Amino acid sequence: MVKAKAWILKKHFEGFPKESNFELKEVDLPELQDGDVLVEAIYFSVDPYMRSLSKMFLKEGDIQYGTQLAKVLKSKDPAFPEGCFVVANCGWRTKTVAKAKGPMGPILTRLVSEWPSDIPMSLALGSLGMPGLTALYGLEEACKIKPGESILVSAAAGAVGAVVGQIAKLKGCKVVGSAGSDEKVAYLKELGFDQAFNYKTVSSLEEVLKNASPEGYDCYFESVGGPLFTAALKNMKPGGRVAICGSISTYNDTTPQMCPYPHHEIITRSLTIQGFMVRNWPHKDEASVKRLLQWMKEGKLKAKEVVTVGFENLPMAFMKMLKGDGLGKAIVKV
Repeated sequence: MVKAKAWILKKHFEGFPKESNFELKEVDLPELQDGDVLVEAIYFSVDPYMRSLSKMFLKEGDIQYGTQLAKVLKSKDPAFPEGCFVVANCGWRTKTVAKAKGPMGPILTRLVSEWPSDIPMSLALGSLGMPGLTALYGLEEACKIKPGESILVSAAAGAVGAVVGQIAKLKGCKVVGSAGSDEKVAYLKELGFDQAFNYKTVSSLEEVLKNASPEGYDCYFESVGGPLFTAALKNMKPGGRVAICGSISTYNDTTPQMCPYPHHEIITRSLTIQGFMVRNWPHKDEASVKRLLQWMKEGKLKAKEVVTVGFENLPMAFMKMLKGDGLGKAIVKV
C-alpha cells in the first residue's frame, strides 16, 4: 500500500494562523480504480485565499487544501499518462490518488504541451497559473482596460499584482502600485510601473494617490481592502471600474473590519465594482496560459519566486506569505 505525508488542519484559525493549527500525519492511499491517477507533488503553492476560505471548505481534521505541481506516477486515465506533469488541487499531501474532475471542477490540469524547457514549471503555480490568470481576467474581463487609461494596483508586488502591472503596461496603460516595503517599491519600478509607493510610510493615502495620478484612475485592481479601498474610490474618474479579487487586510480579523461607507463616491462617480474569481472563465484558461507563456518567452513578463524547501516547512511558508515576507510568489519545493 502506498503511503503519503499530509498536513491536517487540526484546529480552525482564530486570528493569524499558528503552527499549532496544523498536524503532520502519514496517510494510506487507496488502490487505483478506473479513471484514477496517482500523482506525486513537486511544488506547493501557498496563497492568501487559503486563509480566507478555510472555514468554508474544511472541517477540523481535514487535509489542508491547496494547489500543487505534480508528476503522474501511475494512471488509469488515458488523458493523464504516466510521466506527465499536472497542476493538481490535491491539498497539502506528498502523494494523492485522484480523478481528473471533482464536484467543484477540475482536480487535475495538464501543463500545456508547449511548455519550454528553460521556463521553470513552478511558474504554473504563479505568473503562468492561477495568479497570472487572475491578473489577466481582472484587467480584461472585469475592468475591460483600454490603452491610455490609468490603473491603480493594490498589493502590487504580490503574485497577482506584479502581473497586473506588467500586463497593463503591455496594453499601453499608466500604472500606479501600492506595496508594503521600500524593497517592493523598487521592484515595481524595475517592472515598469510608472509610480509606486510604500503605503506603510506615506502620511496620507489620498494625497499620495492624487499626486501619483492627478487626473484620477480609470481602474482599480483591488485585493487588500481597508483604508486603501476608501482612498482609491475618492480618486477614481467618473465611470471608473473596480475589480476585486481579495481582501487580504481582513483575513485574520476576528471582528469584521469596517471602512467608512463609500456610497457617495460610488454614486456620484458612477463607479462599477465587480468581484470575481479566476474560475469564472474556465473556457479561456488554456489559451490564456499560452498568452502569458508567450509574453514570458518574449521577455515581456517577469516573475520572482520565494522558494521554501521541505514539505515539513509548508505551514511556516504559509504564515510568512500572509505576513508579506519575501519578494515574489511563495512556493514550497518538496
